[in-house]
Amino acid sequence: MLLTTGICIPLIGAYWIQFVEGEFPCPLCLLQRLAMLGVAIGAMMNLRFGVRTSHYAVTIFSAIFGAAVSARQILLHIAPGNPNGPGYGSPVFGWHLYTWGLLIFMATIGVVGLMMLYEKHFDLSTPASPRPMSKPVMAVCALVIFLTAANIFTTFLMCGLAPCPDSPEQYLLLSNV
Repeated sequence: MLLTTGICIPLIGAYWIQFVEGEFPCPLCLLQRLAMLGVAIGAMMNLRFGVRTSHYAVTIFSAIFGAAVSARQILLHIAPGNPNGPGYGSPVFGWHLYTWGLLIFMATIGVVGLMMLYEKHFDLSTPASPRPMSKPVMAVCALVIFLTAANIFTTFLMCGLAPCPDSPEQYLLLSNV
């Protein structure tokens, strides 16, 4: 439950920066959000259906994808002569969100790898089926579902059905209203 809750915190922070501070996410930022949602969904599947290696695989593959996207964005902004300046968006505690994203994805890979070393929690003799959830677990699952729906909705408002702009400055579908 800690991994699922923990991955929601940077997503909520990204929405804070988007809506309160007025900074729109770039296409690579949106891909990092998608990867964080993949991490959260893989961890949530463990909460809902019991611990399975396949659920950990969803988490790890999402984190690897997110780390690759984060590293790509970091490399784009540290290149000499970058016409976009030293970084995209305002730094948070001295680092840009994509740098934080890389750290979060790498930590996720490490934590899940350590969790997989504890083989006793893999009971593969019982089928993966829904199990009763406590109220805190249901609240965390509802938060992940809400953040997923919000990400789909806001991305659609910002980009429509076309590719997202490199440096968005408005919601495309709201600017015509």
